[in-house]
Amino acid sequence: MKLTKTFKAFFESEKSGGLLLLFVTIVSMLLANSSFQTEYIAFWGTEIGNHSITHWINDGLMAIFFLLIGLELEREMYQGELSSIKNAALPIFGAFGGMIVPAGIFLLLNFGTITQNGAGIPMATDIAFAIGILSLLGNRVPTSLKVFLTALAVIDDLGAILVIAIFYTDTIAYLNLFIAFAIMGGLFILNRRKVHSLIPYLIGGAAMWYFMLNSGVHATITGVLLAFVIPFGDGGKKTSSYRLQHFLHYPVAFFILPLFAIANTCIAINSDWHEGLNHPNTIGIMLGLVVGKPLGIWLFSFLAVSLGIGTLPRDLKWSTILGAGMLGGIGFTMSIFITLLAFKNDGEEVITYSKIAILVASFIAGTIGFLWLKFNLKPAKAKKQSKKV
Repeated sequence: MKLTKTFKAFFESEKSGGLLLLFVTIVSMLLANSSFQTEYIAFWGTEIGNHSITHWINDGLMAIFFLLIGLELEREMYQGELSSIKNAALPIFGAFGGMIVPAGIFLLLNFGTITQNGAGIPMATDIAFAIGILSLLGNRVPTSLKVFLTALAVIDDLGAILVIAIFYTDTIAYLNLFIAFAIMGGLFILNRRKVHSLIPYLIGGAAMWYFMLNSGVHATITGVLLAFVIPFGDGGKKTSSYRLQHFLHYPVAFFILPLFAIANTCIAINSDWHEGLNHPNTIGIMLGLVVGKPLGIWLFSFLAVSLGIGTLPRDLKWSTILGAGMLGGIGFTMSIFITLLAFKNDGEEVITYSKIAILVASFIAGTIGFLWLKFNLKPAKAKKQSKKV
């Protein structure tokens, strides 16, 4: 099993970052339901320029997160697990299943209602949280399972980006969109002319973000687009892609994602909070993440292997693929992100109940996934002893 050094660094940072996300989420929710509730919630709504602090985090800093996702996806396509069609087919098919089935379950309950726009919510996977939970299993986890879950989550997030671009864009200012893509074209020319300095790409990326923001298309998409015009070269330590990816690991894991989690989980929970979980929207979110995710990932992965398109790594069983699918149901930050876009015109109540449903579903998915894998994976020592016998 091929595991790039950059992937190892990515996995380690996301592992620790996932545990930090859990901590800051608990702190944020405690503050939002304490005597500081009014001041705390008002702080995140404070306007800087024309937008609130939360808006700047969601539209600005999250673009950097998606830049890292794009760089990681590019590396895996050139050098890692996605470089071979046979190897790539398993997480690609799994990711498609993990998007289609949850969205289908949600639409069965919400089609034709005002909440049908939320179909994208259970499609997403929170990489940091999923890897953080997986890391708690220590040496039980085979390398191929780490790669499968990470590749699955990265492709999942790419799918979420496409969903955002296609379904959650209201009106498009085509001139601004044209300018953004023209800048991208200019950066691509620099790439082909072997300009390796990061400065023009970062300046161009900032300009792309500005015009994308003002085009009506969600600005975070700029991150992924920029990743694919930054020179990859041979993928070595001196290349622009490697240097930027290596630099971004820790700021994203320990600053950007925790800040996003804090800003978007300051949820004031009333005594009747559970009543909102009976709505088709919240039921669809929870069933999509807890049931749809593992079912879709397992079924489509099995389909890929059955058709001979993909292969199941030797150190994985179908039960561990199902466990990875359960962890894929941890939507958390990505699902909340899509919630804010899907229901931005539908009032605060539907957003709040959707967030609660996401938190409940992510907790259930993470707990079940952890226990399932702990039961099905043997510790490294036990594996060695069983081989000797």
